[in-house]
Amino acid sequence: MFSVDYNKNPFIVIWEVTQACQLKCLHCRAEAQHHRHPEELTFEEGKKLMDEIYEMGNPLFVLTGGDPLERPDIFEIAEYAKRKGIRVSLAPAATSNVTKEVMQKAKDVGLSRWAFSLDGHTAEIHDGFRGISGPFDLTMKLINYLHELKMPIQINTTISRYNYEYLDQLVEMIKRLKCVLWSVFFLIPTGRGKAEDMISPAQHEKVLQWLYEQSKTVPFDIKTTEAQFYRRVVIQNKMREKISIGDKDVILYEDALTGGLINKIDGLGRGPKGVNAGNGYVFISHTGDIYPSGFLPLKAGNVRETPLAEVYRESEIFRNLRNQDAYKGKCGVCEYRYVCGGSRARAYSVTGDYMESESNCIYIPKAWRERNKGVS
Repeated sequence: MFSVDYNKNPFIVIWEVTQACQLKCLHCRAEAQHHRHPEELTFEEGKKLMDEIYEMGNPLFVLTGGDPLERPDIFEIAEYAKRKGIRVSLAPAATSNVTKEVMQKAKDVGLSRWAFSLDGHTAEIHDGFRGISGPFDLTMKLINYLHELKMPIQINTTISRYNYEYLDQLVEMIKRLKCVLWSVFFLIPTGRGKAEDMISPAQHEKVLQWLYEQSKTVPFDIKTTEAQFYRRVVIQNKMREKISIGDKDVILYEDALTGGLINKIDGLGRGPKGVNAGNGYVFISHTGDIYPSGFLPLKAGNVRETPLAEVYRESEIFRNLRNQDAYKGKCGVCEYRYVCGGSRARAYSVTGDYMESESNCIYIPKAWRERNKGVS
């Protein structure tokens, strides 16, 4: 799995099976609606898509939305993926669609993990995100169901100005929930997300340093989304601490920066070489449009018209995104560009250019410092 050539095959594929959802989340990338779109990919089209995905090295496969439980055939889709041997997971919303019976069915189908979102340690904060009252209490109830069913739990959190001040309280609550993974998203101003809801560059750095410290003691793994520079933070801290990896100290600095060491460093091992939009990552919308990521709304094709592999491998957008040396500004000369590369989605949302520098990373690369030495 960790020898994937991202020029040929993705590490992870996301299929937005529907845009429908009962919630009205303030930061919703999908701008979810209450009703399903009439031009959603059909079950038969979905099977063809999953066949193509399997042939691309059988990457990790996530069914998302909207709320995937708004599709009555969602478990047929999951069953088809499992029969093919695809490693599939489901990311539903905490709504009335989720019952103990539905969770049992998910377990019977063979889904090995269930993910719920928690954006605050109180109903006031979390439900404020969701746009309606009730999801916080429902999520707590559903997590108890998962424990009864002995299904592993993943918690997803989006960091924004609304919960930045309460992360200590949130992590303490997540510890009590006995999850296996905390997936921390950093807001991208796309869909319903607004630029003014993002935390500042300095706050990003503070949160990432805090996450690294948390990763040493919490009883679950921590993964970040749209904070690619967490990889730089982890490597810098490991290098400073000279923590032993196996029987060797972290002294292979160049190896770390080219990706050779990245799988051995705690907190980075899931995605080798630095998964990023279009570079190990591909997103298919509910109508079949192909994007480098759900947060980077640049259409490169449609699965109804062109095979997924052809778009992923040959599209100009995808090929550009896989050329870290062509990134602009400080990202293009950063020594961490092969394991980080910055959020291409945030660069696009802030500057309009997906190849521009990450706006919320405060790190100044060595080459950038040298280039601008003496420039006032």
